[in-house]
Amino acid sequence: MVFIHNLLLILGRGIGQVMFQNNALSGLFMLIGIFLNSWQMGILAVCGNIISTLTAHFSGYKYDDIKNGLYGFNGTLVGIAVGVFLQLSVGSLIMLIIASALSTWIAYFFNQQRLIPGFTAPFILAVWGMLGVCSWLIPDLLSVSYTVIDTTQNINYFQAFCLGIGQVMFQGNTILSGLCFLIGILINSRKASLYTILGALLPIPLAILLEVDTTYLNAGLMGYNGVLCAIALGGTSWKNGVWAGCSVLLSTVLQILGMSLGITTLTAPFVISVWIILMIQKVIRTQNN
Repeated sequence: MVFIHNLLLILGRGIGQVMFQNNALSGLFMLIGIFLNSWQMGILAVCGNIISTLTAHFSGYKYDDIKNGLYGFNGTLVGIAVGVFLQLSVGSLIMLIIASALSTWIAYFFNQQRLIPGFTAPFILAVWGMLGVCSWLIPDLLSVSYTVIDTTQNINYFQAFCLGIGQVMFQGNTILSGLCFLIGILINSRKASLYTILGALLPIPLAILLEVDTTYLNAGLMGYNGVLCAIALGGTSWKNGVWAGCSVLLSTVLQILGMSLGITTLTAPFVISVWIILMIQKVIRTQNN
């Protein structure tokens, strides 16, 4: 029973760490949010989490990192991505195993260096690799469409806000997913929940200003990178808030640019924008010293 309890804690933290919450209860609420949208994606999320965590265990990586879910969250995202981009079959499940394990090995590489944090880069690289292989060798595995797009011309601000949070884990078909994610974050950190709200709201006026199609805005595709940026850089000082806001806006611009170029952006705008802000901060600190 103790083993099962510890295993559930590790898996829960692995889901919670997708949104920087080292809390199994937070992860549970996020998993509930995924199941509310799609039970298949919920199962795939758990499978990706387990595979990436076991890969870290059998690779001999640090137990504390495994315990805190640091090798589980990229696999969680990979598992969901399989349900999003591939048709469910034996072939796609094989891809799930390979890509989840690969995300763990890439995460270990990032953990071994101190130049830049990995964040969700292992997930991005693993899924881009998976999609590249499928497009080149087994295109029949690729899914035609993965989400329902609201074609209304009016902006639904509440929907855009909720789905902007939900799309962090590809949950763009029900506002309940985003609300569950927000509750999960609030359970662990009120500060992080406030930054989540900031990250989901701030991209909306910028997207309107840049005349982004309302279908993308209502689908939450403008907000999810901003949510991750705000949580990642958010702190207790006003300077932290300014840096977080700058990162949110930059990620929104990168998302719009990537989509216009036909790129499957995933969370790359978040990772790139936070890397840029961290490098700017480092340069400023160096000059001040």
